[in-house]
Amino acid sequence: MGVRVIQNWVVIGIAAVGVVVFAWWLGANPTKNFEKSLPGADNRTEGVAVEENIAIGESFERFTDEYQELNETWPRFRGENLDNISKSPVRLKEKFGPEGPEIVWSLELGEGHSGAAIYKGLVYLLDYDEQLRADVLRCHSLVSGEEIWRRWYRVAVKRNHGMSRTIPAVTEAHIVTIGPRCHTMCVERETGNFLWGIDIEKKYNAEIPMWYTGQCPLIDEGNAILATGGTALMIAVNCQTGETLWETPNPKGWKMSHSSIVPFTFGGRKMYVYSAIGALVGIAAEGPDAGTVLWEEPAWNHSVIAPSPVCLPNGKIFLTAGYGAGSMVVQLSEQNGVFRTTVLAEYAPREGLACEQQTPVYYQDHLFGILPKDGGALRNQFVCVHPDDTKKIVWSSGKEKRFGLGPYFFADNKFFILDDQAVLTILRPSTERYIQLEQVKVIEDAHDAWAPFALADGYLVLRDSKTMVCIDMRL
Repeated sequence: MGVRVIQNWVVIGIAAVGVVVFAWWLGANPTKNFEKSLPGADNRTEGVAVEENIAIGESFERFTDEYQELNETWPRFRGENLDNISKSPVRLKEKFGPEGPEIVWSLELGEGHSGAAIYKGLVYLLDYDEQLRADVLRCHSLVSGEEIWRRWYRVAVKRNHGMSRTIPAVTEAHIVTIGPRCHTMCVERETGNFLWGIDIEKKYNAEIPMWYTGQCPLIDEGNAILATGGTALMIAVNCQTGETLWETPNPKGWKMSHSSIVPFTFGGRKMYVYSAIGALVGIAAEGPDAGTVLWEEPAWNHSVIAPSPVCLPNGKIFLTAGYGAGSMVVQLSEQNGVFRTTVLAEYAPREGLACEQQTPVYYQDHLFGILPKDGGALRNQFVCVHPDDTKKIVWSSGKEKRFGLGPYFFADNKFFILDDQAVLTILRPSTERYIQLEQVKVIEDAHDAWAPFALADGYLVLRDSKTMVCIDMRL
């Protein structure tokens, strides 16, 4: 057989193989083993379609009516006055014996960082039950820890650095909660009876923040005040009726952050100050223009904001955030009913007071907080600054006394700090130096103890990512 004939047969063979391969390719489905790239497959918050219908408040169970009624309250995020300062006259321990603090009760929870609110002997907590796959508002006795009742609704939430984040707002009549996926629920405080619910993501076409909702609801003069983002920036809802009283237009598309709304009265006007993703804003709280934007400061614009604004008596507003954002000081001024803002300072986290997750405490004309991990040589230290110059550190806890993302607050002339591993540190307040009184571990094998404290009648409630405990701090 000649060389040319062999070449022809080779060409024919290759062509035949090509036809077979082409026919297989036409009939085969090369993507049959592929998985669809669905929202939420990477555990981000937009994991479940907005079209899902959630029956907010659908289920209820009562376990007992018995509990010991007490006198004091810690009714919301950062306490009665939203300043993380307890006004209770109850004297608290500053030292523990060799057996450590007295744990009155312990409660296993779904993974998360939601803290407690306390009202006259009852503890209220918005938990996430992983077996039920439900947001669960739980009511427990402060003295015994026994569960009184619970109300819940089923909602799919994937673990994303935990699930729960927020603290209920509680008054004599009502409780308002916001779940990880922005489902807002209002119930009667004593009975747990359901009043109304709003799916903020669905109703306002809002975007759930990364790592779920961190905003704690506010009840002010009987109305729930909620930052929504989406088609409205902020809304006011009558707690008893569920009627929406006003909605703030959002033409610039500012988004919901992890920060919470702060009431502030300045220049003769009561307003709600909010760190949105897009700007710092002041919203009229009352009067015929309630719900309108009184002022805005677009220079404060970061993708992740957790701490709330700290509004100072002279109109200064201290702002801070993590992930390299650092801090800003804004001066609010008013003339003839017109408000203006001026940026007084803006700096990186290593250049002054900055915080990643918790909101600084304003006490004795000073600000106290924990510097973030990118805070330079003072990273993770507890520091004190004067608000006239937040870049100048008055004192720090020192390189041997570093803390994490956990909470801190002030009570009975003492500061209490909880680090990531649930080590409780007690300080004597000072504007001159760091004075440590006690340091003790309160939860064994703790992890991510980030939820804010709650204190009433001498009982201190705190948690790590999976366990809540109550400590009897009374002398």
